[in-house]
Amino acid sequence: MLHSMRAVFLLAMLLVRPSAAAGGALPDFTPLVEKYNTAVVNISTTQKIAASEQPQLPEGMEIPEGTPFDDFFRHYFGEGGGLGGAPSEVKSLGSGFIISQDGYVITNHHVVKDADEIVVRLQDRREIVAKVVGSDKRSDIALLKIEASDLPVVKLGSSEPLKVGEWVLAIGSPFGFEHSVTAGIVSAKGRSLPSDNYVPFIQTDVAINPGNSGGPLFNMEGEVVGVNSQIYSRTGGFMGLSFAIPVEVAMKVVEQLKAQGHVSRGWLGVQIQDVTRELAESFGMRKPQGALVAKILPKSPAEAAGLQVGDIITEFNRQEIGLSSVLPPLVGMTKVGDSASIKIIRQGQVKDLTVKIGALPDDDEPVQASSEQPGGEKVGRLGLALGNLTKEMREQLEVPENGVLVKDVKPGPAFDAGIRRGDVLLRLQDQVIKDVKHANEIIKGLPKGKSIAVLVQRRGGSIFLALKLAD
Repeated sequence: MLHSMRAVFLLAMLLVRPSAAAGGALPDFTPLVEKYNTAVVNISTTQKIAASEQPQLPEGMEIPEGTPFDDFFRHYFGEGGGLGGAPSEVKSLGSGFIISQDGYVITNHHVVKDADEIVVRLQDRREIVAKVVGSDKRSDIALLKIEASDLPVVKLGSSEPLKVGEWVLAIGSPFGFEHSVTAGIVSAKGRSLPSDNYVPFIQTDVAINPGNSGGPLFNMEGEVVGVNSQIYSRTGGFMGLSFAIPVEVAMKVVEQLKAQGHVSRGWLGVQIQDVTRELAESFGMRKPQGALVAKILPKSPAEAAGLQVGDIITEFNRQEIGLSSVLPPLVGMTKVGDSASIKIIRQGQVKDLTVKIGALPDDDEPVQASSEQPGGEKVGRLGLALGNLTKEMREQLEVPENGVLVKDVKPGPAFDAGIRRGDVLLRLQDQVIKDVKHANEIIKGLPKGKSIAVLVQRRGGSIFLALKLAD
């Protein structure tokens, strides 16, 4: 009996050992760090703040000398509490990496923004004043130049082959601790953040903290695949969500900054949104997909190509658009003047269009709705009070024709759909709303128990909402 138990135990060990070996040991990052650590730099910036722009102590309040808070007040408010004091300097830290032996350095735009002096510190302790070749806010990439030669450089790779779950490594200066190394895995690819529509971020769980910004993200081959840019945090420190700019995006920006000092991006001239499950139902789609066109800007490439509000863009240059966030980076990276193919769904029919990509203009300030509310009619079925737009309101809201103003919203289907006071209703169930009378007619004929697409203009932008009347 004892011998048979031993035999069973030995057999179990033999079966377990191969699976453990198959799992493999944890990766060894030391060769990578030893080879490329010297190409990563610390970046310190200085910004001079005039006395009039410094934080001010309340009038009549003096700095309490000799107290534990003395240094605190003088650090933040300066001598004299910022009231007529001397100009002060604000210092900040970041990271970067060298891409050429003659001194070109990549970092983040937000690291060097508004800096009066930028100093690049190499691993051999040399400190060299850098000049900004160019900086791009939309991609958060800046290109610096230092006067030096025979510098160590990183090896540039590609983020395209990266797989979710793959090991990656970051080198930078978190909180000023130079050449700190942290590692983790790729959590997701193609992430879109609310403030950065033109960057398909690489999400990782690599520990990134203030000071890491602008540093490189390496794959296990020692190639730079991204530029560490942002973290998601409720505390200001690392919480497991880090975002890096793909190296392809960064290098396209660098090429333009070198050539012309600024970046030109492709532009379609549409406002888009995701297709939700309810909106997919209202458009007769089997599943939610694509970028729903909520607004077409006048004199834009989209208008010239024949795109219409309500079209759903499912492909751009033969690349599938699953979510609306996929489209802006693809358009932005398309060369201005090139023609692009677009596949759309329009009223249930698939159509192919060709659009000539324009140049992305500067951001415009959104138009605010007027508080004036012209007379209108109560529409009890949806719980809405609607009013016709005056000529002055149309000019202010940039609604040249059609549409009605939402004067009030009571609890009901419209409120549940997200329609709010001050919105302008533009379309309802694929029909352009001409005026209040026309809106009433459309609303009376709406079917029950089915999602209906409503196009709303709000704060200068347009958005589709899904409205459903109870059975």
